[in-house]
Amino acid sequence: MLPLQIREIALACKGEAHGEAQITSVCIDSRKITSGCLFIAIKGDRFDGHDFIGKACEEGAAAVMMHRDVPCDCPFVRVDDTREALLRLAGYYRQFFQIPVVGLTGSVGKTTTKEMTAAVLSKRYKTLKNEGNLNNEIGMPMTAFRLDLSFGAAIFEMGMSGFGEISRMARAAAPTLGIITNIGVSHMEQLGSQENILRAKLELLDGLEPYAPLILNGDDPLLAGLQIEGHPVFYYGVEQERCRIRAQEITQTDHLLSFTVSYGYGSVRVQMPVVGMHFVYDALAAFTAGLILGVAPQAAAQALGEYEPSGMRQRVRQVNGVTILEDCYNASPDSMRAAIKALRMLDAKRHIAVLGDMLELGALSKEAHAQIGEFAAQQGVNLLFAYGPESAQTVRAAKEAGVPQCFYAADQNGLLEDLLHTLQKGDAVLFKASRGMRLEKLIAAIYEGWKTK
Repeated sequence: MLPLQIREIALACKGEAHGEAQITSVCIDSRKITSGCLFIAIKGDRFDGHDFIGKACEEGAAAVMMHRDVPCDCPFVRVDDTREALLRLAGYYRQFFQIPVVGLTGSVGKTTTKEMTAAVLSKRYKTLKNEGNLNNEIGMPMTAFRLDLSFGAAIFEMGMSGFGEISRMARAAAPTLGIITNIGVSHMEQLGSQENILRAKLELLDGLEPYAPLILNGDDPLLAGLQIEGHPVFYYGVEQERCRIRAQEITQTDHLLSFTVSYGYGSVRVQMPVVGMHFVYDALAAFTAGLILGVAPQAAAQALGEYEPSGMRQRVRQVNGVTILEDCYNASPDSMRAAIKALRMLDAKRHIAVLGDMLELGALSKEAHAQIGEFAAQQGVNLLFAYGPESAQTVRAAKEAGVPQCFYAADQNGLLEDLLHTLQKGDAVLFKASRGMRLEKLIAAIYEGWKTK
């Protein structure tokens, strides 16, 4: 981080500085204080950083930022709201860097698209990105403070749960290029309709620089055909011929997804070690960003070919003759359907889906879970295991739609023994649920139990 004086920090955050200090890093965790650090006391749902101001000073913080009066033994900045000040300070700091900055949002595939875009841009620039899922009003500005003069580009993923959040993050990030991956039904409970979700995602425009390009999924019904005044729009897709960047000649084997990207004045073949059609869209968005920002098409294709899923996002593993598709990072109706399609692409004697609840769907939840059961039947899933209160609807609908064998339990423990007794060599198994369902615990137990069989 470039050094800042606390008086300029106070000016940027509309606060008051008390004392003198030079800041070379920003921290919100009193356990991670370093020399030159500004400790910002954030009030959360389960903690209040103001309670740790004394400890931060003891640990050597150069200064602290607070929004209520707390005795401290080091220089401090007093502001009206530290959460708001964090974004203001990130926006001020961002202005020091005249580099390409990508702002990215959408309902499904944000993090994967971010990872792919960062990989593509890294073929030309040293690229900063959010780590993991640090895409909220805390994680995004904290990422911005990692910028220094060695970076040639940055990409900021922006998530949200309601109106205003993306607007505030976008104003801080000041993107020179925007990406919206799709409009799904995640956060329907808070926003009420897909049209409102679209409005919330379009808040990205609030921070997008004038005449900055906007990349949109041309196959998404709500994004297709949007004309944004003051911003050239680049559409990517598979189905719609009007898309400037299109994927064609798509083939899938157990571990390799191949397709040709046509981009108007040429084409290039891409091969990726992933399973699932949805990865094509994520790759197209990343490829388009690279094309706009001067990455050679062949270099972009190479970057995509080197991509590997991280964390708990659709990793394919072989365990004692069983193919496991891990996808327990998060779940929505759109991503659930994509995962079931990916399962069916795997070469296997039987295709087994192990599903948990999709959260935050509000009044749509029962219908959405039932539709997933019907979809599993339509896709030819042989066995379906499900747990969680909402997933009872998935099992009921799957049975009625013709899935040969269905198992339901209220919790993971109820499924474990049934799964271990059911698995056979040659099976392919999908594990998919919202992050809050902690499906990774069941996966770990299955690995341990199946390895000993």
